[in-house]
Amino acid sequence: MYFSVAGIKGMFLANKKIDNQVKTFITYNKGRDWRLLQAPDTDLRGDPVHCLLPYCSLHLHLKVSENPYTSGIIASKDTAPSIIVASGNIGSELSDSDISMFVSSDAGNTWRQIFEEEHSVLYLDQGGVLVAMKHTSLPIRHLWLSFDEGRSWSKYSFTSIPLFVDGVLGEPGEETLIMTVFGHFSHRSEWQLVKVDYKSIFDRRCAEEDYRPWQLHSQGEACIMGAKRIYKKRKSERKCMQGKYAGAMESEPCVCTEADFDCDYGYERHSNGQCLPAFWFNPSSLSKDCSLGQSYLNSTGYRKVVSNNCTDGVREQYTAKPQKCPGKAPRGLRIVTADGKLTAEQGHNVTLMVQLEEGDVQRTLIQVDFGDGIAVSYVNLSSMEDGIKHVYQNVGIFRVTVQVDNSLGSDSAVLYLHVTCPLEHVHLSLPFVTTKNKEVNATAVLWPSQVGTLTYVWWYGNNTEPLITLEGSISFKFTSEGMNTITVQVSAGNAILQDTKTIAVYEEFRSLRLSFSPNLDDYNPDIPEWRRDISRVIKKSLVEATGVPAQHILVAVLPGLPTAAELFVLPYQDPTGENKRSADDLEQISELLIQKLNQNSVHFELKPGVQVFVHAAHLTAAPLVDLTPAHSGSAMLMLLSVVFVGLAVFVIYKFKRKIPGINVYAQMQNEKEQEMISPVSHSESRPNIPQTELRRPGQLIDEKVESQLIGK
Repeated sequence: MYFSVAGIKGMFLANKKIDNQVKTFITYNKGRDWRLLQAPDTDLRGDPVHCLLPYCSLHLHLKVSENPYTSGIIASKDTAPSIIVASGNIGSELSDSDISMFVSSDAGNTWRQIFEEEHSVLYLDQGGVLVAMKHTSLPIRHLWLSFDEGRSWSKYSFTSIPLFVDGVLGEPGEETLIMTVFGHFSHRSEWQLVKVDYKSIFDRRCAEEDYRPWQLHSQGEACIMGAKRIYKKRKSERKCMQGKYAGAMESEPCVCTEADFDCDYGYERHSNGQCLPAFWFNPSSLSKDCSLGQSYLNSTGYRKVVSNNCTDGVREQYTAKPQKCPGKAPRGLRIVTADGKLTAEQGHNVTLMVQLEEGDVQRTLIQVDFGDGIAVSYVNLSSMEDGIKHVYQNVGIFRVTVQVDNSLGSDSAVLYLHVTCPLEHVHLSLPFVTTKNKEVNATAVLWPSQVGTLTYVWWYGNNTEPLITLEGSISFKFTSEGMNTITVQVSAGNAILQDTKTIAVYEEFRSLRLSFSPNLDDYNPDIPEWRRDISRVIKKSLVEATGVPAQHILVAVLPGLPTAAELFVLPYQDPTGENKRSADDLEQISELLIQKLNQNSVHFELKPGVQVFVHAAHLTAAPLVDLTPAHSGSAMLMLLSVVFVGLAVFVIYKFKRKIPGINVYAQMQNEKEQEMISPVSHSESRPNIPQTELRRPGQLIDEKVESQLIGK
């Protein structure tokens, strides 16, 4: 905390913490030199004060009041430059106890104690009159006046009834002797204003003979901020009204000495008083921005204190000298981003800054290669002061190189910049149903697909430890039947996105491809929410048409057009693990479903007047089970179906034409096809699967043949 003394340029009081002790210092040359305050020789009663510098000194509270109706605990006035009034204490450090009031009438060189308690002090008559009012919570009716700069004080009554004082305000004006006291007579009374006019105290105005000269000094040194200043001060024994401020009598510049100079930037004062370069400063760096043939100001390590008016003397010796710029090869080249980061965002401006410690910057060729096939050239560094802006259109890690050349040499620098794209969505793609002990592929589909380097964290099955990969797909097996949850977390920069899916695991199940009457395609927006809703409607229609329990049926509408769906027949078992459906049961349920589908018994109303029929397109077994003699009829039926379809394909291939009336999808779904579908139920969500990821019918033949169940 510091305080600027009014009326004296370059004079400050400051509190500084040294060894955990707060002490008050004073400067007369704008902080170039500081010293402690000398305590008064005697106290208020005239007893000697034993206080030896630097172990003991005067310390002041430097807080200025923010309330215009109260004076602060320190005050000065530009029309009374030599008078400073403040509260403080004498001792080894500043304290909040034993506070007294002190005044200096010679600009801080010497101090006197004026009160043993805190008072508000007001300047009247351009500082010719000091008014003091005690700080107290009790009502008062007296105040104190001093006409001799605080050497003696007289007691005056300003009200007949004691007043709780809230504030004191001196009215503006050069010749005013009026002050206003704000307060109240009791805590319940209204605000009272007491106006005090001291003009009647004076019987005349001051004349020239009532003043004496006073020279500003610092411990006897008359040159303050490079000049000698002599002021007019009213003689203490003359009781006259000053009126308009007389100001300084004269000002004379001083010869410059070392005390008028402070250390320049990058230099610090050593114990011998000299200004030498700091450990972090390189004086030769001052010439880095100039070219051969030009000049720059070479610092001597000193600079004159701002607003100092000294002349001649050592001024020429300490002033910076013009010096020819040396020719230098480029050295200390660096390239950085404006924000200091090594990352940038695709499609957005990145600002690169080229920095050079030294070199002939005005005659230097700079070449910048951004690492993406684009390069630029500049003739000098001054044309790059605002940085180089560039937009990367692709993601990845780019090697940015900069080459600087002049007639004396060259230098280069490299920056590796990681360009990323914000990850907006993650979709986990995996089958709805899979076979026990069979490998399952799970893939994290990203949007956008290119976002830079990513980390994938996989949680699946009953594993408590995650699997961390840099690839967006993994393979794994399930060794027990039931519903399993798969979660993938994708870390991209500061963002982490995740998706969770559920997969059903069974030793045996049946799947059947479903098709629909063409009118459904007219209302298919091909969005996940619509597919989830239609899947529930289809399942409800199947349950109503066949009477098969809902636990055995799983329906998933597939993305794309024409509209298709996958029907899974599951071996549901109760929570006790009993009553599990056998392969024969699954076959019977499948045959029942096929029968109802072929009879056009499964249908639903999409909207009033729009009836949609569900048909069986193809049925597969997963896994294929071994055929036994007990099921030779089914085996022969399957074999005949396969042979018939094979002959049809051969005929088409041989004669290059279509045979009317045949329409069979004869290609069996493999495990890859299953892996593009995720498990759903009537209450679970289904994935948004791109149409290109789905298997399409391998062959369409016009003649319609009844679909058959393959395997058990």
